[in-house]
Amino acid sequence: MAFAPPRSAFVFRRRSGTHSIRSHRPSPRRVHRDWCLDTPTGEELSPDTELRVCQPSTIYTGHKVMVDFGKWPLFALLSSQELASIQQACIFGTSANEAIYTTCSNEVFAIGLNCSNCLGTGDNQSTMIPRRLDPLCGKKITGLSFGSGPHVLICCEDGELYAWGHNGYSQLGNGNTIQGASPIQVCVELMSKRVIQVSCGSHHSMALTSEGEVFAWGYNNCGQVGCGTTTNQPTPRKVTSHLHNKMVTGITAGLTCSVAMTDNGQVYGWGFNGSGQLGLGSNGNQLTPCKVVFVQNVCIIQVVFGHAHTLGLTDQGMLYAWGANTHGQLGIGNKINQLSPIKVTTNERMVEIAACHSSNTSAAKSQSGQVHMWGLCRGQAVLVPTLTHFTCTDDVFACFSNPPVMWRMLSVEQEDSLTVAQSLKREFDREETSDLRFRVEGKDIHVHKAVLKIRYMAFSHICKIVILLEALDWF
Repeated sequence: MAFAPPRSAFVFRRRSGTHSIRSHRPSPRRVHRDWCLDTPTGEELSPDTELRVCQPSTIYTGHKVMVDFGKWPLFALLSSQELASIQQACIFGTSANEAIYTTCSNEVFAIGLNCSNCLGTGDNQSTMIPRRLDPLCGKKITGLSFGSGPHVLICCEDGELYAWGHNGYSQLGNGNTIQGASPIQVCVELMSKRVIQVSCGSHHSMALTSEGEVFAWGYNNCGQVGCGTTTNQPTPRKVTSHLHNKMVTGITAGLTCSVAMTDNGQVYGWGFNGSGQLGLGSNGNQLTPCKVVFVQNVCIIQVVFGHAHTLGLTDQGMLYAWGANTHGQLGIGNKINQLSPIKVTTNERMVEIAACHSSNTSAAKSQSGQVHMWGLCRGQAVLVPTLTHFTCTDDVFACFSNPPVMWRMLSVEQEDSLTVAQSLKREFDREETSDLRFRVEGKDIHVHKAVLKIRYMAFSHICKIVILLEALDWF
């Protein structure tokens, strides 16, 4: 429940050992006050600091961790009880018409159009009612990726890898081109390995093992499998060349290209490069992994592919982009393609980047939790990172990408799984649960009085003064 009582404000000044108060209350009606203190720009709290005490515009009682699945139209087919049970979810398909999700009890369900048997239900029938995927129930899914067919790859906590769906180019890795109607474990080459990450291109597949090895298979017309030829690869094959003896920590597949990141922050790319999406300074295709060279010596911790562009994030929160830029998806203020990585101007440190190879939309989340988007957004070309009101990058793709597919498997954080420290950290600067606001350099910071009382004796004294003044009916 939320309500907005009349706002009021008071200014405290300390003069010669006394406190004076000036009221800015719009109404004489008495209401319960949750005080907010505004400090002048740039000042630190001190005995001479002017403090502005305000009531918040809303009071929120009751909070539950819940992703707003209403942003994803396909989930309108689910009941409120079904939505509340979701632990992980992924919406995919050429029109965002298919979804796979897991529940808190590790059950797996599918719903939607079922193109190319991509739901894994054992048949090609579409369904508006969630259908249980028995072969996967009871398994802890740690990764999911989908292609354009679509085909689907899933890796589990125990390292097992399953695939199903479109298989016209052997992207399921089972040695044939027969579509997979149900989840099947990928062939013997990977059964002795522990797979920790999967990524799907349009019609090729990638897997990363716990030993830092990269395997690829499927469609290989542009060398995206990385085996040195353009012959399709029917079963998983280890990618070597420049990755030999290197510890790979992350993989990402574009439509017809691939990228691997090593433990020292280096990036290697191979496959189609017509728009410069490999970042090699040219637009020629590469049949084996080639190192991406950055102007500065940076350590890359995340790479994502859009339709024909690439984003990279450094360990210092810097954002780089390269490849196609016809819709401003690189975020550099123009529409000129870039064959090499170029730094994107941002106001603060970024902690997450997002893109999906079915769209020309880009997004990033800053250290302060702000979400920016750019590129093709509902038909408009946004040339630079633009601040949104979203709280996660996933919402950008739900509301502005076409089709509105998920750029990753979305995990719902359950409140009872958080530690006390994690819960407190998550609530910092959250207006809905805050009962105190500081204004610093013109920006509001929402905090909690109880925490400040515990941590800072000076603040506890301020609260006692407010209580005393209320008792004296100063307000």
